[in-house]
Amino acid sequence: MFYFVVILIIIKHYKIYFYKKEYVNMDPWSSDNIDDDDIDRIIKEFGIEVVSESVRQKFISNRFFRRKIIFGHRSLDDIIKAIESDKHWAVMSGIKPSGPFHLGTLTTALEIVEFQKMGAKAYYCIADIESWEDNGIPYEEAEESAVDNLADILALGLDPKKSYIWRQSKEPIVKNVCFKVGRLLTQNMVNAIYGEKPFGLYLAALIQVGDIVLPQLMDGPQPTVVPVGIDQDPHIRLTRDLTRRYYKEKMEGKKIVEPAFFLPGATYHRLLPGLDGTDKMSKRNPNSYFTFNEPIESITKKVRGALTGGRRNKKEQQELGGEPQKCMIYKILMYHFEDDDEKLAENFEQCVKGELLCGECKKNAVEKVVSFIEAHEEKKEKLVDKARKILNIE
Repeated sequence: MFYFVVILIIIKHYKIYFYKKEYVNMDPWSSDNIDDDDIDRIIKEFGIEVVSESVRQKFISNRFFRRKIIFGHRSLDDIIKAIESDKHWAVMSGIKPSGPFHLGTLTTALEIVEFQKMGAKAYYCIADIESWEDNGIPYEEAEESAVDNLADILALGLDPKKSYIWRQSKEPIVKNVCFKVGRLLTQNMVNAIYGEKPFGLYLAALIQVGDIVLPQLMDGPQPTVVPVGIDQDPHIRLTRDLTRRYYKEKMEGKKIVEPAFFLPGATYHRLLPGLDGTDKMSKRNPNSYFTFNEPIESITKKVRGALTGGRRNKKEQQELGGEPQKCMIYKILMYHFEDDDEKLAENFEQCVKGELLCGECKKNAVEKVVSFIEAHEEKKEKLVDKARKILNIE
């Protein structure tokens, strides 16, 4: 009995959760794939709020809500109140400049753009400190990726006039926060949240706390939403815990009429598995994803080789119908490359009925992906100099 209790404590300590498969490792730097069963358990364990239909309707213009790609949130009620009372609110996110844009980074980037269109001021971080700590990329070497990444999100529609954009290594606010909240953190706390990591990653996590609270430190108290994949929730929990404790301590005994600080909120989206059917997109497996900088021929080949929800042959497909819920072609169209909700629903229904075959569907997907990438690269080419100027990189 004693050993059983010890094992349970260890499991709780390192945030490792056991399901039908052996385990799920929710690690912001190297998570396993997280499926629907895992998501249900994480929601219950960490108190993430499920996006209700009433909340979804408030954000119905945002396709990630509309298509139920965003499934959970923290403190979206603060954002809703700000929108309804015409008050300031923010969306904050960023990118680690360790390589070119790919399908995974596209999801978060488009979410930022969607929130900005709804009225948020966007705060966009180039996480070059994290890139150094996690990938060993010196700040100077990260600069070209930073320019490239920023040009990508500008091409996707981010309005720089309604944004604040910074590099972690050049922004004193985020580094100051690291020291201010660091006094509230113990080794046991970071071990419980992240497990055993190189100490530099703990410091990078504290810098991210500064990134997330920067909108309020710079422009005053305002609700802030951080769109992330579920694997990034440890960063959100750490930030909410430290800011709650720091500002409670700072304001203790003072009469507060307006909120002195809003706990940062978040939205959580489902992660895309690998194109080839593997659990996750990984640089170690080039067929699991494509970057925006790849030759069109390579992108085309990877989309054509993507896992589908089709049956073994045409006859079975027509008799049994396809399984679009397992199909990576359907998923990438739903996330990024099909703007028409009705067309997407029609494709799903035709696939289930066996009326739409995989060859036809892949051909359509290839055309849409290639068209998107070519148009994007044309826009991006004109924005590289602007990105360089914003980041003050010669």
